[in-house]
Amino acid sequence: MGIHQHYRKEEHPFIDQALSWIDHVEKTYRMKRTDFLDPREQQIVETLARTSMEELRVYKRGGGDNAERRRLIIAPMYDEVTEESFQLTLLQGSYHDKFVSLGHRDVMGAFLSLGIKRKKLGDIVVENGLIQIVIAEEVAPFVLANLTAIKMARIRLEERSLSFLVEQDVNWAESSQVVTSLRLDAVIKAIYKLSRKDAAESITKGLVKVNYKISDDRKLILEAGDMLSLRGKGRSKLVEVNGRTKKDKVSITTALLK
Repeated sequence: MGIHQHYRKEEHPFIDQALSWIDHVEKTYRMKRTDFLDPREQQIVETLARTSMEELRVYKRGGGDNAERRRLIIAPMYDEVTEESFQLTLLQGSYHDKFVSLGHRDVMGAFLSLGIKRKKLGDIVVENGLIQIVIAEEVAPFVLANLTAIKMARIRLEERSLSFLVEQDVNWAESSQVVTSLRLDAVIKAIYKLSRKDAAESITKGLVKVNYKISDDRKLILEAGDMLSLRGKGRSKLVEVNGRTKKDKVSITTALLK
């Protein structure tokens, strides 16, 4: 098993991919730029890079200080990495929000309908008639030429400097919980204040994500640092496992994104 034993089975394919990137940099002494990765994937790459026999550095950029999805560059320590190395493009457009309501899922769906893979897209901002998306430079010309409408709204996208990117506020509200176990259904029940039945049904219906991937395993044992989300209820995370109570339950610290 080697290094794989420290990760969940569903993460093994990404582990193999990340190891191949690191191996490529070690053998060629040339930097590797990834597509956009979610925070869990970023963490995995950074951890694996530290096990390298060579002195490698990992850099990451997503356009803004609070960017969630970022492109990573794995490079020999002597390589110069600049902002331009990440090849990020900001596309911006507007729509009449008095006549049509657009959300994150609408914008995402419009891009994916063009045949663009999710990994080519960074963070998306949709608010007050404004649309912004950070995108991989290599697909930007295609998007500009082909994406002219989202739902019923006509859109004219333009390339803008990353300095125009609207920063999203990140506000996590922490709280203490006591759960029967670290099973996914028990933690989801506590965080979102659901009944046991509703928590279980949410998971089996594919409404719950663990570390940005849908999980339908109610019995999945969570670990500190795991990121969670429940469709329609927002994102959360298991911050810390504090130990057992006198009644043999588990004390945890969780946080809900406001």
